[in-house]
Amino acid sequence: MPTPRTRSHKHFRLDAVKIKRAQKVLQVGTETEAIDRALDLVISEHERNRLAAEANERFLKSGIAVKDAYGTLEP
Repeated sequence: MPTPRTRSHKHFRLDAVKIKRAQKVLQVGTETEAIDRALDLVISEHERNRLAAEANERFLKSGIAVKDAYGTLEP
């Protein structure tokens, strides 16, 4: 869920080809929109990874026994 944004002017040296590709992939009209959307995607991906790691840790700590129903994991 987006939060109120505060904008500031920053000056970076970025690869113009990457920005144009991001604009095309994200279907946005401006370079600023492309960079803003790309940053949003990176942040949300990080959050998903964090939540998945936490869920995996809880699963491992639960002590549940996982059985190989098809017998393909054991030699």
